[in-house]
Amino acid sequence: MGIGNVRYTTSGKCDDKSLLKGTQPIMGSIDDLKVALSFNGNIVNTLELREEVKTFFPEFNYTCDSDIVCYKLLLELYKGKSLSSAIKSCMINLDGAFSVIGITGNNDFFAFKDQHGIKPLCAGHNSDESIYSFSSETVSFDINGFTRAFELEPGELVTVTKNGFNREQLIDNPKKAFCAFEYAYFARPDSIFNNKFVYEIREQFGRNLVKEFPEIATDADLILSVPETADDPAMGVHEESKIKWERASRRHRYVTDRAFILLDKERSSTIDRKINILGSKMSGKKIILTEDSIVRGDTTKVIISKLRKYGVKKIYMYVTFPRIIGPCFYGIDMATYAQLIGSTHSPLEIAKIIGADAVCYQSIAGLVSATGHDHKDLCLACITGEYPTPKAQKLADYMKYKFLSGYEEKNRIYEIEDNGL
Repeated sequence: MGIGNVRYTTSGKCDDKSLLKGTQPIMGSIDDLKVALSFNGNIVNTLELREEVKTFFPEFNYTCDSDIVCYKLLLELYKGKSLSSAIKSCMINLDGAFSVIGITGNNDFFAFKDQHGIKPLCAGHNSDESIYSFSSETVSFDINGFTRAFELEPGELVTVTKNGFNREQLIDNPKKAFCAFEYAYFARPDSIFNNKFVYEIREQFGRNLVKEFPEIATDADLILSVPETADDPAMGVHEESKIKWERASRRHRYVTDRAFILLDKERSSTIDRKINILGSKMSGKKIILTEDSIVRGDTTKVIISKLRKYGVKKIYMYVTFPRIIGPCFYGIDMATYAQLIGSTHSPLEIAKIIGADAVCYQSIAGLVSATGHDHKDLCLACITGEYPTPKAQKLADYMKYKFLSGYEEKNRIYEIEDNGL
């Protein structure tokens, strides 16, 4: 048995020492109990849980929320609970998003999701069902010759036994809230969610934008995409509008940093190195620039500035993810209102700030329809202000009140001792 992790942390300090210490899997032990966890998501009520854990484990040293998940489970097991009872307690008491894979010193191999199923997690096996596996995305099964068996349900625990997967629904009638941003940005295009390939959904995003803003398509000469998560929407725009998709923007395959999660001082230089634009193809043209989302606006601003220098006549933005107006507390590192250009600016204002002639966001209804989910089954918190977990909703409302009152946000609010709640 083995587990691994490639998640970037959205809690704890950002210095190299802290990031290294928070590298997963996280391991914890007390007496004869041992647990190792690999987790994707983000815990909102870390401060309260940290104090609870410390009452039983005085030497507990918090680095990031991964420690909280591990030691909360260890604590419940230490109380004498069975694995399923301990995990159910975690599901009830952890506020946030958590898709977890773990092993114990007793050779348990298990996986579970929070009761809203915010982050993806699926199960699969090899051809003769002699090896069983869990993964955030189906593509890892594909490249290893495995078969996807199922997506874990919200509030479900799955353990691996000699007879295969054993499924237990620990939380009855959970409220689903799958992260909509997975469809626009995070997920690999060749993965499957809700029985659809992600790239097909992104192509539909592009078709939706043409239908929602036909006057833009009528005026444009060419389509240009911000590679690579905007490439599939560009195909959809091309199919719906019949405008040529000019592949004149290319992503440097060895610059792998994600710009919007970097520090401010690193972001512009990374964008400049990451994306190359063939200016001679764009000069004198009116273009539709497809983009998966606009978070801070820095990435788009740099690209538009380049295009202007190349003599582009007009730049219309087609953005697949609706305007982001609130922070995410569930595993995407955009934790304050001040970071979000859409929290205080309209599309017209955003266009002016980033230098575009127009910024056209896909509607929320269009996004939901393309995914195949019901509106009620998606987490749309960052674009609606309605959060699926109670602590996150309280923090978001309090943060917004403080921000609009002139308060300077200096850190992730769920990690500030005096956060007003």
